[in-house]
Amino acid sequence: MALRDVSFEVVENEFLCILGPSGCGKSTILNILSGLESVTAGEATIQGRDRSSQPLIGYIFQEPRLLPWLTAAENIKFAVDQLRLPQKEAEARIRESLELVGLSKFSSAYPHELSGGMQQRASLCRALVTDPQLLLMDEPFGALDAMTRDELDIELLRIWEERKKTVLFVTHSIQEAVFLSDLVFVMSARPGRLIETIAVDLPRPRTMEMMSTAKFGEYTLKIRALLAASGALGSKTSSTM
Repeated sequence: MALRDVSFEVVENEFLCILGPSGCGKSTILNILSGLESVTAGEATIQGRDRSSQPLIGYIFQEPRLLPWLTAAENIKFAVDQLRLPQKEAEARIRESLELVGLSKFSSAYPHELSGGMQQRASLCRALVTDPQLLLMDEPFGALDAMTRDELDIELLRIWEERKKTVLFVTHSIQEAVFLSDLVFVMSARPGRLIETIAVDLPRPRTMEMMSTAKFGEYTLKIRALLAASGALGSKTSSTM
């Protein structure tokens, strides 16, 4: 059993991070919401409807999962084609989405010609171009170096401020969770339980300088104490980004 007695609600346009050790069911929650996995007990609803009538969902995985034989623009077009839009509208969406994530100059590049950070930008672009109501992100920046990860966290918040999507973001990093979110769901080790929900009362837009403030430190220490008390800190949960 990956999860036990997990119950929560997400308000529209909130940025929510799910934080916990490896194997606690964080990805399972996203998979259930996306329809990739089914619940064995209880229910999962979006906007009061069951999963059979789900709104449009964007899902960004740990790896970019770009099609290697397509350019960045063609990868985005692949997602747009599913909407069957008129050609001019589809082209406009692709162009605007590439501009949004800062990839306009690399639209003709193939995935192997892009850095890891650029590949994840393309993955984000592909998820956003369909204008999803819910954006699921499964530790998308975890494999990147610290500087690139910081940069993409800032970019993600900028895009979220512009588009105001409802975001569920999985991470192992306490600092990343506090930096990004309105709410942090702190989970125990497997089987995953929701230990506590932390409301992050930090001003927006967020800046990297906030990480050195006393209030930011209070949040990270509180979450770290919760994880330590549950015995979760020994399973790949970090206090740094």
